[in-house]
Amino acid sequence: MLPTMSRPDRERFLAEPRVGVLGVTDSRDGDRAPLIVPVWYGYEPGGEVVVETGRESIKGRLLRAAGRFSLCVQDEGRPYRYVSVEGPVTAIDDPLDPAVREALAHRYLDAEEARGYLAATSHQLDDDIVFRMRPQHWRCADFAAFAADFAEGGAGEGAGAN
Repeated sequence: MLPTMSRPDRERFLAEPRVGVLGVTDSRDGDRAPLIVPVWYGYEPGGEVVVETGRESIKGRLLRAAGRFSLCVQDEGRPYRYVSVEGPVTAIDDPLDPAVREALAHRYLDAEEARGYLAATSHQLDDDIVFRMRPQHWRCADFAAFAADFAEGGAGEGAGAN
């Protein structure tokens, strides 16, 4: 069994600014794996996952068709942690609310970079939409306790030595 996180811990982890990996069923052909792409996203504990994408992009069309998606975020530093959520699309904001777009930019960029990014990509206000998803299924792991037990037990001593 994976070392898990409490509900508040997993929600705080998901709310931190991390690049997410979005997964959605790819129904374009019968023999495709799911579409998996990195995304900026927004989330506040207890709320919905918010993802912006092009109205006519492959991702946007697939999200509309599937009506649900998954999002996985991780901490690649030791000890490793991740949270994965999956659930239904609860709303599609079309047209895109400029405040949502600004919030996403400021979540991932410092103030000056966000202003420059928003100005340089202002055309996206016409082309992008927002998908909202209510997390229905959670999967998470926090290997901190496992790593501490592993270190205390000396299980890794001598590994790889000949």
